[in-house]
Amino acid sequence: MEKLWSPWRTQYIESFQDKKENSGCIFCEMAKLEVTDHKNLLIKKSTYTFTLLNLYPYNNGHLMIVPYRHIGECEQLTDEENLEIMQMIQLASKALKVVFKPEGFNIGANVGKVSGAGIDEHIHMHIVPRWSGDTNFMPVLGEVKVISQDLLSTKEKLLDAYSQLK
Repeated sequence: MEKLWSPWRTQYIESFQDKKENSGCIFCEMAKLEVTDHKNLLIKKSTYTFTLLNLYPYNNGHLMIVPYRHIGECEQLTDEENLEIMQMIQLASKALKVVFKPEGFNIGANVGKVSGAGIDEHIHMHIVPRWSGDTNFMPVLGEVKVISQDLLSTKEKLLDAYSQLK
């Protein structure tokens, strides 16, 4: 297999370690921020959860729904948290349809380090918009994914969509 030089990947991996060492859980830190601050990736704060854009998305509009409580297992979620997570997934899918018009979604969680969770100590759900042909030769042959939209521009568009859906 050929290797593709990607020095930014090291930055990405080290960013988790730096955040763990310096400030604890990145999600617990994000929960303290405000949606109205246009320098962060928060989209919505609810009673038990918050929604944010993934800093390292699989596709444009890749969102995460995160409970405020710092827990790592599905069975630790309360009934209220479970209900709100599903409600926020529904709201996210509606907003993503307004902004991006995806043909489908991947929705789920990676629970535990071995499942691929980059942040395994704080459970979170992913909602990833999908389109026919969104996997092309770049990820298949080059193992590289091209994300074509700036995250803060995406945030503005999604905030507008969320406000329309209230």
